[in-house]
Amino acid sequence: MARLIDASVFISLERRDLSPETVAGIASGEPLAIASITASELLVGVHLANTARRRSLREAFIEAILAMVPIVPFDLNVARTHATVVAQLHQAGLSVGPNDLIVAATALAHGAGVLTENVREFERVPGLAVASPGW
Repeated sequence: MARLIDASVFISLERRDLSPETVAGIASGEPLAIASITASELLVGVHLANTARRRSLREAFIEAILAMVPIVPFDLNVARTHATVVAQLHQAGLSVGPNDLIVAATALAHGAGVLTENVREFERVPGLAVASPGW
């Protein structure tokens, strides 16, 4: 099964001072990708860096990720899945953050699971395979 990598995994890599390539070793040979919203989240982090040095280092880190990992777009198929998941969660009285909902819908629409540090959030999504990197 393919895995979409949530931004939390890359944030953890950066905080641990590990290279972006480290993520390949935690996926057990599965194909990896990121949702387009995850690319945006990572790029926002570049813009919000609190020093020019940190911004430069973070930008190099994020650009290495974006060059290495395929990006899955938010298209009509994902939008339909997203609408279904939002309705299911609403009816169950559950909530998931808006960006995480897009990541989950992207994964479901493409038959993939999610690799995340935020397992609790993603486990609320019906039918979604969720795993932690297990550092």
